[in-house]
Amino acid sequence: MNWKRTLRHLFTDHWSVRRAFPPVAMRAIEKTIGEEEQRHAGQMRFAVEASLPFSELLRGVKSRERAVDWFGRLRVWDTEHNSGVLIYMLLADRSVEIVADRGVHSRVGTAAWEAICGEMQQEFARGQFERGVVIGVRAISDLLAAHYPARGGEKPNELPDKPVVL
Repeated sequence: MNWKRTLRHLFTDHWSVRRAFPPVAMRAIEKTIGEEEQRHAGQMRFAVEASLPFSELLRGVKSRERAVDWFGRLRVWDTEHNSGVLIYMLLADRSVEIVADRGVHSRVGTAAWEAICGEMQQEFARGQFERGVVIGVRAISDLLAAHYPARGGEKPNELPDKPVVL
């Protein structure tokens, strides 16, 4: 067991999320997602989790595994064009994961997601959480616009734009 990681998870709580993402930051992220989704036929969600439940921590669950789990639970996969993308942040680990539906992932590939995660993590390391997420949302939106261009007319918003605290 990694004691340093365990302690970080034990001491990172809901209030830690609120400090990193105050209500004004969450509203800005929601607004950015809504605006960016107008550029393409993709769907995005942002979810932040303070820390892992103790049982998951004991099992050694990594942020990627947890992100994939939440991708399913939040039904990000359930979009008409298989174009859903989840940005998942595990605050205790200061890690970010991007999980994309199979339709998007097959067109974009792992390297692009890793590059975006790297840019976001640089901002998080500086304590710029809102800025990091907005940079990620815009970069993902650029990829979605290239592979899933907006079609004319009103498009349904299949996933909520509002960030979720897990």
